[in-house]
Amino acid sequence: MTMEEIIAFVERLDGALAVQPGPGDGSPEISWGDTFFFYSPEGGMPKATQPFATIVTKDQPGDDRSRLDRPDTFRVNIGAGRSAFIDWTGHAPREPAVDDDPGMDDAVIAHPVYASLGWVAVVNPGRGTDAAVRELLRNAYHRARARHERRADSTS
Repeated sequence: MTMEEIIAFVERLDGALAVQPGPGDGSPEISWGDTFFFYSPEGGMPKATQPFATIVTKDQPGDDRSRLDRPDTFRVNIGAGRSAFIDWTGHAPREPAVDDDPGMDDAVIAHPVYASLGWVAVVNPGRGTDAAVRELLRNAYHRARARHERRADSTS
């Protein structure tokens, strides 16, 4: 599964927005080349919300255990939520991951930094995780959409 396939999959979800920062758009240079997925039925960058998933293409400060500095390596990060996190990792978000190798390719693992928030990650998704990544992305999208609708209902 390539980054382009993941981006295309998410962009087909109604109201999903893929943001790809780059030079000249005011974003920090460290985010260039990465992709951030939001639920935004209005089509613009949503205010005061976090992405429901991301694709990162390089090591970040404090987040280098996935070894994203290897050639042709990226990691998809997904806000799975507590229940899906437990289903995929076998432990609660705040419990330490015992056997996870954050640099292991094509495996659903607890996110090396944001696991406590219910995030999972897959480095270089392939045949072994293609269906899982799609399911997790779809579920994260639905969770983001439900949050957006709850906020809209509470302000009307």
